[in-house]
Amino acid sequence: MADIIKIKDEFIKLGQVLKFANMVENGAEAKEVIADGLVLVNDEVETRRGKKIYSGDKVSFNGEEIIIEN
Repeated sequence: MADIIKIKDEFIKLGQVLKFANMVENGAEAKEVIADGLVLVNDEVETRRGKKIYSGDKVSFNGEEIIIEN
C-alpha cells in the first residue's frame, strides 16, 4: 500500500519528495540514490533529481511507494 503525500504547490522536485517522505536522510543521499537509478517515478527509472513530480505521480524507492496529491 502506497503512502500519500499532499503538496500545496503544483509540483515538488523528486529529491524533495524523498527527503519529505523520510526515504533518505538528506539531499546528498537523495542525489546519490537517484543518480544510481534506484528511484522509480510512475514505474520508470528516473535519474534527474530535479524532475518535477505532480499530483497523481507515484514515486518508488527501497520497497516504499509514495503517491503525490494536492
